[in-house]
Amino acid sequence: MTISANKMGDWLPTSAKEIKALGWESVDVILFSGDAYVDHPSFGAAVIGRVLEAEGLRVAIIPQPNWRDDLRDFKKLGVPNLFFAITGGCMDSMVNHYTANKRLRSDDAYTPDARPGMRPDYATTVYSNVLKDLYPNVPVIIGGIEASLRRVTHYDYWSDTLKPSILFDSKADLLVYGMGEQAIIEIARQMKSGMPVEKIRNVLQTAWLQNEPPIELQKQLGTIITLNSHEVCLADKIKYATNFRHVEEQSNRWHGATLVQQIGDKWLVINPQYPPMDEGAIDRFYDLPYTRLPHPRYNGKRIPAYEMIRHSINIHRGCFGGCAFCTISAHQGKFIASRSVESVKKEIDAITRMPDFKGYISDVGGPSANMYRMKGKNLDQCKQCRRPSCIDPSICKNLDTSHLSLLDIYQLADSHPLVKKAFIGSGIRYDLIFAEGQDTNGNLDYMREVIRNHVSGRLKVAPEHTSDDVLKVMRKPSFNLFKKLLAFFTEENTKAGLKQQLIPYFISSHPGSKKRDMAQLMLETKRLDFKLEQVQDFTPTPMTLATEIYYSGVNPYTLKPVYTAKTKEEKLEQRKFFFWYKPEYQRSIEKELRDLGLISEDKNTTKKGKTTPHGRTRR
Repeated sequence: MTISANKMGDWLPTSAKEIKALGWESVDVILFSGDAYVDHPSFGAAVIGRVLEAEGLRVAIIPQPNWRDDLRDFKKLGVPNLFFAITGGCMDSMVNHYTANKRLRSDDAYTPDARPGMRPDYATTVYSNVLKDLYPNVPVIIGGIEASLRRVTHYDYWSDTLKPSILFDSKADLLVYGMGEQAIIEIARQMKSGMPVEKIRNVLQTAWLQNEPPIELQKQLGTIITLNSHEVCLADKIKYATNFRHVEEQSNRWHGATLVQQIGDKWLVINPQYPPMDEGAIDRFYDLPYTRLPHPRYNGKRIPAYEMIRHSINIHRGCFGGCAFCTISAHQGKFIASRSVESVKKEIDAITRMPDFKGYISDVGGPSANMYRMKGKNLDQCKQCRRPSCIDPSICKNLDTSHLSLLDIYQLADSHPLVKKAFIGSGIRYDLIFAEGQDTNGNLDYMREVIRNHVSGRLKVAPEHTSDDVLKVMRKPSFNLFKKLLAFFTEENTKAGLKQQLIPYFISSHPGSKKRDMAQLMLETKRLDFKLEQVQDFTPTPMTLATEIYYSGVNPYTLKPVYTAKTKEEKLEQRKFFFWYKPEYQRSIEKELRDLGLISEDKNTTKKGKTTPHGRTRR
């Protein structure tokens, strides 16, 4: 990777030498990140840095500081005028470091040349503790995905323990959760005016610890929900589970309540989130002067995560799918904030000016590819809604699911003289197209346009399972809708003379999934001629419904027990059904099918007479 299109001063400074070259005598905010510094709107540290810069502040970034040595990276820029800001990176550091089997990963996609070990476990906490030890009187503000998803008592899969709010262990002064631009702007403005950090208590989307019960908050902030204390959660898994329902519901409300939780002799207070941004607000953050390139310090090195998104465009935020295993709504909320057509056009123009652009945009999408500009027909109903998902267990009748605005965006990209092809790399919610009542001409036209003009040979979608019982736990639609998509996809490819593939994603060991469910998944997908490749074992991550079920054993909404595979042996028994075609699994799978009554004594036929674990599919 060689950077030649921009000057060094086009990036936020990362060293004392760069600060001196800019003629600065001091820095207002020093931002520490667990990721390499890539000045691109898909990297949160870059966004926060640019947002603060637009406020007239002098901002420096220290990417992936060395926490093992004499801590020179934490000292080299001195003390900021306002505060230190910390993000663990674009992923939770533990998800970044470990597989579902808790094995250490051999690479890190957010590090130059994918080098592992460039950030610590629990990076946000480690960085914050270092800074608090070195500079105890300088405010530390934490944010990003790791801080956001660990803001209350949460189950940590890697230590197999309940941990208190990350504020408790990190000793940080303030936490910003979710997409933090609006909150960090307000914090910076108040601190710039002389307000001490311990007095900043009125900023939405922030959390803090205090020594006294928040009795006076009722007068200031309105509705307060008091969660079970951390100590109660440690003693009672069911009471811990009931906390999650409050947290999830309030995270996905238009106007949420203030959440309060006692942790030892401290009190955690979490202000509600900001209402969804309008186009003007979100455009402002995406229209900032990003170079869209890694910092020159990485010349000659490759950052895999950047390679994936360098020529991509994020056209909206939020996701109303509410999938049980997904953290998107916990971080971004369920309401969609969409960019204007003009802002998207500016980014297309910026991409085409990049020195390595060859005419192909890798993705025009978002958390889900096809939710752009979707919202309630009557927003007053949305403002009262408590549902964590707008499409599960059924699609809300108040939801406008028209895909016409997306077709306009695709046409905008297709018509650009320097764009040869714009692909859709984000996941498509096919239930918004094939569920009953959604298969309108406009929605089918959208799917037809994607298949014919925006697939780079393989369209990836996420049915996740084939069992309706498991899919209900997952908050995913029936597998029958995937079959509708498959039929439509096959028909459109035939009509267009294309030979594209549909690539489904599946999860094993998800709460609710039993051995029989996985065996039937194998049989079902094999009948459809799929040799599965995009598969994963369920990994519990903080603040998801599936994780709460995994830990507590019950669904927080019903408090009814849900089976979950937990041991290494149970997980392997489920996972092996993905790989029926591997010789080492065929004999054990055949035995499992026979024990489950899914295969007859004639090992070449199943009960339905269609497929076997190692025979050919017959139609």
